[in-house]
Amino acid sequence: MTKITLAILIACLSWLPRSAAAPRVLPAGKLPDDARLGPLRRLDRDYFPFHPVASLAAWQGRSAQLRRQTEVATGIWPRPTRTPLHAVVHSPVERDGYTVWRVFFESFPGHFVTGSLYRPKNKTGRLPAILTPHGHWQNGRFHAYTDQEVREHISIGAERFLRGGRYPLQARCVQLARMGCVVFQYDMDGYADSVQRVHHRNGVRPSMNTKTNWGLASPQAELHLQNLMGLQTWNSIRAVDFLRSLPEVDPQRIAVTGASGGGTQTFILMAVDKRPAAAVPCVMVSTGMQGGCNCENAPYLRIGAGNIDLAALTAPRPLGLTAADDWTVELETKGYPDLLKLYTLYGHPERLRAVFHTEFKHNYNSVNRMFMYGCMDDFLGLGFEKPILERDFVPLSRAELTVWTAAHPAPSGDQVGEPHERALLRFWTQDAQQQIAKLRHDPAAYARIVGGGWKVILGKRWQEVGDVGWKTVRRTSLGNYPSELVLLSGQASGQQLPALAIYPAKSKPISGPDQEQPQDGSAKKTVLWLTDTGKAGLLSAEGGPRTDVKKLLDAGYTVVGVDLLQQGEFLPAGGKLTQTRLNQPYPGKADDQKKPWQYFSGYTFGYNLPLFSKRVHDVMATVRALQEGPARGGSLALVGQGREAGPIAMAARLAVGPSLKKTVAVTEGFRFASVTRFDDPMFVPGAVKYEGLKGLARLIGTGLLWLDQPQTAAVAETFIPWLQR
Repeated sequence: MTKITLAILIACLSWLPRSAAAPRVLPAGKLPDDARLGPLRRLDRDYFPFHPVASLAAWQGRSAQLRRQTEVATGIWPRPTRTPLHAVVHSPVERDGYTVWRVFFESFPGHFVTGSLYRPKNKTGRLPAILTPHGHWQNGRFHAYTDQEVREHISIGAERFLRGGRYPLQARCVQLARMGCVVFQYDMDGYADSVQRVHHRNGVRPSMNTKTNWGLASPQAELHLQNLMGLQTWNSIRAVDFLRSLPEVDPQRIAVTGASGGGTQTFILMAVDKRPAAAVPCVMVSTGMQGGCNCENAPYLRIGAGNIDLAALTAPRPLGLTAADDWTVELETKGYPDLLKLYTLYGHPERLRAVFHTEFKHNYNSVNRMFMYGCMDDFLGLGFEKPILERDFVPLSRAELTVWTAAHPAPSGDQVGEPHERALLRFWTQDAQQQIAKLRHDPAAYARIVGGGWKVILGKRWQEVGDVGWKTVRRTSLGNYPSELVLLSGQASGQQLPALAIYPAKSKPISGPDQEQPQDGSAKKTVLWLTDTGKAGLLSAEGGPRTDVKKLLDAGYTVVGVDLLQQGEFLPAGGKLTQTRLNQPYPGKADDQKKPWQYFSGYTFGYNLPLFSKRVHDVMATVRALQEGPARGGSLALVGQGREAGPIAMAARLAVGPSLKKTVAVTEGFRFASVTRFDDPMFVPGAVKYEGLKGLARLIGTGLLWLDQPQTAAVAETFIPWLQR
């Protein structure tokens, strides 16, 4: 290369944009040793043990949190308005000792819950009642096994009768009705008579992924915490309302039983509704696979919990469990002993029953049904001698079971398909908005509902932040300003965060909680300044502090920047994260064609908090480290500047509480409702439902300066004087 060519090259390079890399805490190429960089938790490969408690008082505190978490996850916090059921009970079919009625009612306006109501004959007085969701058997309430399948079941002792064994879903209803119980077996959405085409496994559909009038499984639906599990949970709650409306039903003796997906519906109903007196969820409660369908998953549902924890919310009401040769195969040694300890704490170990027929595959066969009949006999005080054996029966045909007849035609037109689904979610949205809007004039109620929702979204309370280490890796200087490269470590949480502390000129850096405070008092005023690019955002292209950061330094403030999860040194190639990781159930081979329902957000965010929440945890950890270390005894303010950093700062201030006297959030026009992808780093299920940034601002109250303008020097000139007051 000639000197002339070299000179030309240097001249050309001088015109390129200049950007200095932020100083690194870790060696080049090394990522933080942060546990959250490992695999995401997933429903089918992780272990979900019960979280033990030391006392009944401790469980009562935890159970209250779990119950709220379940209500938030299923979109019923606050509870939707109980609109009129408009129940229709018609066209009974007579059988030996019982009648079967056809039923439909509206759980939401225009959304029909359909099912069969079994009523015992010749019974007087108030009767016990059983609610029984059917689970994921083919055709649901209409399910029938083939001749070959029935004979195989009989040959291994799983069934006793050809007719009854062919229709096992009818069999349990018939026997319970013969025992004097009113029984309501209702359809899951998209099964049997649930024909409004709210499909059971909806995925993201372009036509329903819209800013307004969206459908289920879309980002907008999840931002409002509207999901199939929540819809079915509300259907179950309204089914209890329906049973309690029947004049012959004893409202104090309503129980629930279902298997597989119906088992999930059973224990989720018990978790959110205290009215049912007892439950027998079969072949579902375990420390293994947690439920593989959209209707068994929802964002936040199993954060720090599993099905054992959720089933425990039934306590101290009676609970019966069954296991099989499936994901419940280890229930006898994993999960059941924990539940027994809990019931013993309540003083009622006899209220927990279980059988472990692991010689059978996944089932609700006659052996497990016989166990359930015994449970219901004891739980509801029916007074039968045991064992309670089934008698054969004459099954109902599909024509006899269907609720839709010439006199009661099935929904049509705008009552089905996308128009119905849009109308359903529109009502759900408007109802929640109206309820929350009424709370704005009642700060305590607003904090309970909206603040309670945000507590679930954020997933960690301030008092749960453990010790956070502050380790100086290297001291350096940025122009006239001394600085430290620091590694923050949360021992209990597995966090490791690279950070940069910049001190006022002529001050002495402080390395940690054991260091003496500098004589000039420089650490008495500290600002934790968040940016969308982590600690690098505090620096100019030349590598020194930005002009607005200098203003604080020159005013005697220490300024600290930190790389939150997937910022700065978390990214091997640098830049800014644009896409987060998502789970898909049963991934199989790399070239498998995924179905739309497999991209449902609940498979990720039901087991893993959103990146936004994890970054809020990082801010909480940094605040803890500063308050116990360099900023101890002084003032600490929080600044978040950017479309990501501003909202994170607001949520962190809510989580930390008033020990952060001043918080600045420069949000640059960001709104959670603008997010259109599940893998957007700012996708936060439920954020829009709980009023987004406005909700956070209302909950924080004083001590917050929220600036929604773009990031400009003028903005900094606004908030720096405010910080200094």
